[in-house]
Amino acid sequence: MAKARAVPAITAAQAAAFRLARHHLAGRSADAFALHDTVNAPASRSAKASRLRSLETQASYGEARRSAGGAEAAAERLVDVVRDTGGVQAQVMSAAETAIWTRRRSTTREEIRAALFDRREIVKTSAMRLTLHLIPATELTTVIAALRPMAMAILQRWQARVGATPDQVKALEDVVMDGLRDGAATQRDLIARARKRASKGMRVWLDHSWGALRPAIVNGLIVYGPPRGPATTFVRVDQWLPTQPELDGAEAQARLLRTFLSAFGPATSHDFAKWSGIKTSDARMVMDALAEEVAEVSVDGAPGWIRQADVNELRRSELDADAVRLLGPFDSFLLAHATKEHLVDRRNYNRVYRPQGWISPVVLRGGSIAGVWFPKTSGKTTTLSVELFARPTPAMRKAIEREAEAMGVFLGQRCAARFA
Repeated sequence: MAKARAVPAITAAQAAAFRLARHHLAGRSADAFALHDTVNAPASRSAKASRLRSLETQASYGEARRSAGGAEAAAERLVDVVRDTGGVQAQVMSAAETAIWTRRRSTTREEIRAALFDRREIVKTSAMRLTLHLIPATELTTVIAALRPMAMAILQRWQARVGATPDQVKALEDVVMDGLRDGAATQRDLIARARKRASKGMRVWLDHSWGALRPAIVNGLIVYGPPRGPATTFVRVDQWLPTQPELDGAEAQARLLRTFLSAFGPATSHDFAKWSGIKTSDARMVMDALAEEVAEVSVDGAPGWIRQADVNELRRSELDADAVRLLGPFDSFLLAHATKEHLVDRRNYNRVYRPQGWISPVVLRGGSIAGVWFPKTSGKTTTLSVELFARPTPAMRKAIEREAEAMGVFLGQRCAARFA
């Protein structure tokens, strides 16, 4: 009889150190100031073939990094941050920009816009949990195919409430695509076009949601385009990006699980379901399908799974318990696991994970949350009101003050921490 495979014993500190490294948050933030992006040369907006070569290179580079089982603490390329963190939540765009800057200190807002709308290396779309994310353009097909069953099930429930038929929904989708045939169009213009073709029930739906746009978004036909002042625009994927290969749902979900475990492992199938939005039963099936690629570990006695290729790195991981980072609201590092005990104690949970899905900006010390902070801008000065959960050491206060000063460089104005 074959011997059962031994389950490696891992400490919570090792797990935290591994995740921090994968999120480019390991080490002291001052180390990141010396980094400069020498790779991202702007590409021609009209050179679709050049973008295709660029995107193919990104895909190969990202797979090589994952296969090597390592992700350095500081990313050279902006798209690597977005990929390695499993996507950046972008319900609030300024929060997404902060999340990228936190991990790559040479980043500017102009560079993020260029990556989105000039080089088109990343895209903004509805993704995990049907929330807005920035994801690598090369992984759009994977995300859409993996999440389509979940997204369409939700849409179909909404449609049933207003009595919309599949043919009516398809007609609205066609109207949206036709409205974008000449390039980007605003949300308002697209909904106005859709309203002219909508049934009475569908018009009610359009009054309360982006019903005209949702089917095209979740089917991967459109993504967010360059903003026009305060107005949101959309573009057709078949015009905006090079053609991507089709994936079936099972393969796409397997790829998404690999991405998830690479960024957030050790984790469980329940964690994967919570993070992605897919059904727990489906998440278990995907984990089972990858049984040869994943390894079970024991994190201080609790079971978790990680990619086989990452086990040795996990074992070698060492936590810098005094390293301090300021993470902005809705940071992806805080969103992956179903339970949050490894991040924050129960007494302070509601100060971080607030009502109606709001996630506070936090002070991260080592691998856990040491407090929250809230910005207030007056003129050309931003003050970060810092509320720590325990009395800080002088070194910790100084580290937070340095983080605030560094954030000011990104914001383009003076920024200082004020302790409550």
